[in-house]
Amino acid sequence: MKELVLSASWYYFLLMAVVCYFVGCFNFAVIIAKTKHKDVHKIGSGNPGTMNMSREFGLKIGLLNFLLDACKGGVPALISFFLFRGYVFEGTQVLVSDFTRYFCGLFVIIGHIWPVTMKFQGGKGIASSLGLFWFCLSCENAWNILVVLAVLLFVVVGYIALTEWGSMGSLLGVSGLSVWQGLVFYFRYSANGMLHSGWVIAVFMLLLALNFLTWFAHRKNLVRLFAGEEHRTSVKKLSKGKRGTQNM
Repeated sequence: MKELVLSASWYYFLLMAVVCYFVGCFNFAVIIAKTKHKDVHKIGSGNPGTMNMSREFGLKIGLLNFLLDACKGGVPALISFFLFRGYVFEGTQVLVSDFTRYFCGLFVIIGHIWPVTMKFQGGKGIASSLGLFWFCLSCENAWNILVVLAVLLFVVVGYIALTEWGSMGSLLGVSGLSVWQGLVFYFRYSANGMLHSGWVIAVFMLLLALNFLTWFAHRKNLVRLFAGEEHRTSVKKLSKGKRGTQNM
């Protein structure tokens, strides 16, 4: 393993932050809606996200939007994994790629929620966050591609189908995957005595920040949910091409 010296390589992190932010600013829901001569901000809930696209244009378009947003969250992290997987931070055994994956992901999500290209009024970051964890959990273990997909289908979609609470199901999915990744990091670095390294703590802080951003972006949904005023999301209706409610 090569050592990465932060004082000599800090500009890599600055470059990653800027590039990933602007990647996050690129909103596929806006583009897809425009191809159908619609303004996504003026239809349905007005939210440029997967659920609104599904309600207005059908489940196939919603799935396409989800996959594109998921790739937006995951591809930059995957690129950073391959660029830095042979490096550890100077004087530690902490893998640089463990940090950069979620560092890149965090700035993509920030760009998605607060895009400068849309006057800082973007989506809520769920699809991109789920895609980020999907890619990050799979880059070291290819089997996780199927395992995470199963979790998304049976836990997130299953929860929404049973309760019809779209926002809560999505948030639980993000939090569940972050706990999974956190456990992987915990066992990895407790085994080599690096658990209390500042870089490992920083990685856990990135996971926490990702959760905070997605939950914060859904704060209005949560207020309505706790007040018993949240609209329901019917997976059955969406699968039949009917309008649902709720946003994501």
